[in-house]
This record gives sequence, C-alpha cells and structure tokens, in this order.
Amino acid sequence: MYIDVVPNRNSPPAVLLREAFRDAGKVRKRTLANLSSWPPAQVETLRQVLRGQALVPVEGTFETVRSRPHGHVAAVLDTLRRLRLDTLLGSKRSRERDLCSAMIVDRILEPRSKLATAQGLDPETLHSSLGQVLGLESAGEDKLYAALDWLLARQGRIERELAARHLAEGTLTLYDLTSTYFAGRHCPLARLGHSRDGKRGTLQIVFGLLTNGAGCPVAVEVYEGNTADPKTVAAQVRTVQQRFGLQRVVLVGDRGLITSARIRGDLKSAPGIEWITALRAPAIRQLVEGGTLQLGLFDERDLVEIASPEYPGERLIVCRNPLLAEERARKREDLLRATERDLDKITAATRRSKNRLKGQARIALRVGGVIGRFKVAKHFRLRITDHGFGYQRDPERIAREAALDGIYVIRTGVPLARLSAGDAVRSYKQLATVERAFRSLKSVDLKVRPIYHWKADRVRAHVLLCMLAYYVEWHMRRALAPILFDDHDKPAGDRLRASIVAPAQRSPEAQRKARSRRTETGEPVQSFQGLLRDLATIVNNRNRVQRAGGLEFEVITIPTPHQQRAFDLLGVSHRLA
Repeated sequence: MYIDVVPNRNSPPAVLLREAFRDAGKVRKRTLANLSSWPPAQVETLRQVLRGQALVPVEGTFETVRSRPHGHVAAVLDTLRRLRLDTLLGSKRSRERDLCSAMIVDRILEPRSKLATAQGLDPETLHSSLGQVLGLESAGEDKLYAALDWLLARQGRIERELAARHLAEGTLTLYDLTSTYFAGRHCPLARLGHSRDGKRGTLQIVFGLLTNGAGCPVAVEVYEGNTADPKTVAAQVRTVQQRFGLQRVVLVGDRGLITSARIRGDLKSAPGIEWITALRAPAIRQLVEGGTLQLGLFDERDLVEIASPEYPGERLIVCRNPLLAEERARKREDLLRATERDLDKITAATRRSKNRLKGQARIALRVGGVIGRFKVAKHFRLRITDHGFGYQRDPERIAREAALDGIYVIRTGVPLARLSAGDAVRSYKQLATVERAFRSLKSVDLKVRPIYHWKADRVRAHVLLCMLAYYVEWHMRRALAPILFDDHDKPAGDRLRASIVAPAQRSPEAQRKARSRRTETGEPVQSFQGLLRDLATIVNNRNRVQRAGGLEFEVITIPTPHQQRAFDLLGVSHRLA
C-alpha cells in the first residue's frame, strides 16, 4: 500500500490510499480510500507508517522533567505505617501527624537539622519523594517546630501504647543512661557534666532509654546534664508502675545505675519491682578479702552462685571470663606505660638546666594532671620534693587488682525458682542491646547529637523523635537481617558458646556472610545504610510527552531482584501510596 497524490486541474489534488498488485504478470493498482479530506500532517504520518518508519524518534517522544529518589522513602515510610506508628502518633490524619512522620523518616534516611529537613520538603529542592508522598511540599521550619510541640504533648500516650505492645506483667525491662553534648548556652537542661562522648568542657544533657528484653525501645526521658545516673532510677520505677500500669517487672541496669542505695530506697520500697545489676570492683574485692568469694572456685568452672551476709535475701552469681581477664591485663599495662611516658617528661623537666621545674606545689600540680588522666594513680608510688620528682609502680596494688581480672558478679533479688543463674547472666548481658541503641542514636545512623534546640521541651521532643526513628529502624533491621551483615540466627551462635559466660559467638551463617559478602542465595550483603542508599536508586521520574500538549506522567523505576527482596522482607511495596 502507498499514498498517491493525483492532480485535479483547478481543484486540490486527490490524495488516495492505493494498493499495487500483479494480475497475469501485469502490475495493476486499485484505490482503497480517498484521503483528500485528511489534514496534511495526518497524511504524512500514514505515509511514514506505510514506509515502516517510526512516527517520532524514540528519544524525542518524551522528556524527563524531574527525578526524585523514592525507594528508600517507600521502604521506611511503609514500614512506619505497617507498624501503625502513624496512627499511634494521632488516631486521625492531620498535617502535624504527617510532619512528624516525615521527620521520623528523614531522621533515618538523612539525619539533619529541622531547617535542612524543611528545605528538603520544598518543591524546588526536593531531595526525595518524601514530601510528595505525604503531601507536605512547602512545609517551613516553623511548621516542623510546631509539630514537635504537638508530638511532645502526646509522649505519654505514645509510650503507654508502646509499653502495651512490648511489655507485660513479669517481663524483663532494660534501662540505661547516656549523655550527649549541646551546642549553645541557653537551654535550661544543658549543664556541665560527665561527657560520654569525650567532649570535655561542653554542656551536656542526659537521657535514659527503657526497652523490652530484646532491646525494642519503649520510653525515653531527658534529664539535666549534671544528673547523677542513680537518681533517675526512681523515675523509671514510676514510669513502669504508674504510667504503664505494670506491677511486676524485672528491671535490668548496670552497676552505675542500680546501686545499693537505689536498691534499699527506690526498688525495695516498690513492691513487684525486681532487679538485676552487678557489683562494682570495690565490692567484689571485699567479698574476696572477707573470704566469701574464693578464687579457687574457678579452677574448673566459670560460673558459681554464692551467698553473702552483706547482701541478705539476694543472689550473687560470680563469673570469670578468661578472655576478659586477658583484655583487662593488656589495657592496664597500656595505661601504665602511657602514664609513665608522661611522668618521665615531668622528671626530665625537674632536671633540665634551663627553666627547671621546681617547687613541691608546682611539681605536684603537674603530676596531678598526668596521674589522673588514665585513672591509674593507685598503681604508683610518688615522691615529690621541692627540687625533684620520682615514681615507681606499686606491684602489690597491681597484683591485687590483677587477681580480679575477668571476674564480675551479677546481683539480683529474683528467686532461683523463677530465674536460673545462667538466665540472670544472660539478662544482664542484654544491656548490650541498649548500648547498641545508643550507638545508633548518637553516631551510626540517627545522629541525635549535637543538639541545637534552645527550649527544654524542644530538646525533649527532639530526643523522642529520635527514639521513634530508632523504633522503626529496630524493626527494619530485624526484618532485613538475612541480607544485612547483622546476625539473623543468634540461637545458632549461642549453641557454639561453651557457657553463658563465654563471649558471644556469631552464627555460622553470619560468619559466612562476613567472609563471602553474599547471602546463601548469592545476593550481596550490605550494611543498613548501604541498603538504604541502594534503594534510593529507585526513583520516581516525572515525564512530559512532547507531542500531546505537554501531558505529564510519572514512572517509578523497576526494582532489581535484590531490591525487591528487601521490600518482600519488609512486607512493603515500592509503589506510591
């Protein structure tokens, strides 16, 4: 078939659709249709089709107007919704609820200031599809601050709902405390205190995290930066019993939190609250010197339960870890040598010919600054005079401390009938999950620090927001563990341990993943943040058709098999909600 244009004297030419064929060896043609009434462009289009040409070059059919990273947003936001965290924030959808959801998701994807988050939601500078999916384009930072205030007003209800989900009567609860530094001078919570981040001389805030036995966060509370750790225990007891309505729980805290004074005061005065903690080194030394704890008990075993009249009605489970003993000995020797190097500099300063360091007070001041730096002053004998300085190690003190290397004592009031010695040790070791939460909150993923908010309530809301983000991440990590470096078969690793006192072992599958960087099905193994970056390559493209009046449509990148595997593990979809 072809198009034939036939002149027509004084009239416009006739445009005919014709077909050529052979009849008895002769080429003949017949007219199939008269196209004279068609517009010239339509006739030309048909001519190209008959010639086998493309109507429009493929690259000129449409153009991509905007590409927004989307896959990581879908993974985190849909997980938040699957966990019903959005409805937990507010039963009815509102702009404040969507803004808080956006800040939680953004904290996981790209931790940054509220101003930067607001800029990321701006339609002109959208860094992802987050604002588009939630309908929050053009949300300013003032709206985000107002949403933080809205969130803080609901903290009590949110935490009660989380406790109802993850805690029960008689359950194990883990509690630990950390601090983080503050940028600024005007927040009433910011105080000079002990910095766990190594930022000496900076204002601090302190916050305590309460989780269930598996480390899932349930509640968080913020304190002034100079608050002593043990003083926060009473508040946690009130939280569990009065706010959560739980009368029987086992509170697990480290030796710096649940002290003897807290046990006598806050815990024993709260019926139903039982506890697991550990003894400090001086208390362990008293047990040894008093004959209650005999080190010979560990010749053939690494765990023994003893009783002491100094701890009536309590159980003491003594453990000895040889690997921990080696590590403590190595660390002590390193600290002693580092201190000796600094002390040698002072000795040299007292002997130099020019500008010699002299005077007992001046020398003592220099020595004091060095000897306390690594906290090994007790292991040295010092001799300071007006004209000289000398030192030597105290071998007896070092030997007494070395005898207790690797020994720790778990202290609990939970009866043996309900908690074996091994389970008590295992429960105390679960505090490592809270430490892991702090690492994620402060440095690895969510970056709660440094804090720039001036108002105390804004600081509390910021910490609550970060805790809720960790709640989502905690569930995501557990679901994605088969394709992450995380251990997803911990029971298999526990079976490799000689005893509960021995160091934790990674499961054979986790060790194989670490070596091969591949899962058992050949998929690449990634870190959590690496997987989010991979999912971010799934983009939402907005395209414009060039020959249809500028019609625009959106197309989402098709996930790779590995990306689809991640969505399947999470139980979510990459499609726009």
